[in-house]
Amino acid sequence: MSQPLDASFGKAKRLLDAQDYSRVFEEPDVKAFHKNLLLLAKINNGPEHRLGLVIAKKNVRQAVQRNRIKRIAREFVRKVPGGVPLDVVVLARRGLDKMDNAQLASLFQQQWGKLARHASKVESNTTRGS
Repeated sequence: MSQPLDASFGKAKRLLDAQDYSRVFEEPDVKAFHKNLLLLAKINNGPEHRLGLVIAKKNVRQAVQRNRIKRIAREFVRKVPGGVPLDVVVLARRGLDKMDNAQLASLFQQQWGKLARHASKVESNTTRGS
């Protein structure tokens, strides 16, 4: 029988302090843009992806909607297959709260695909350049 998927989203999967966020904000290796969402990512040396969420009250007014967006983002990252380990910061923009859950999940899937493709190119260029 196969092992169950780890259902937790523990500290190892999160960006925890300002230094972690600054590292991604100051020099992101890859970016994925959408009018309602921005993903910034930096290749990390760890074994798995880590996620940071910036869902500003200015852009998503209701706490219920901010929490829903965070929950869907965490769930997506928890289920995403390996690949190049990334530190990812998700920034919500205006209008993201107007999307339903299926649209949000689809948007995360689409934008994460962009990140993964660009990150694998960046990683192969840096390993070749060394």
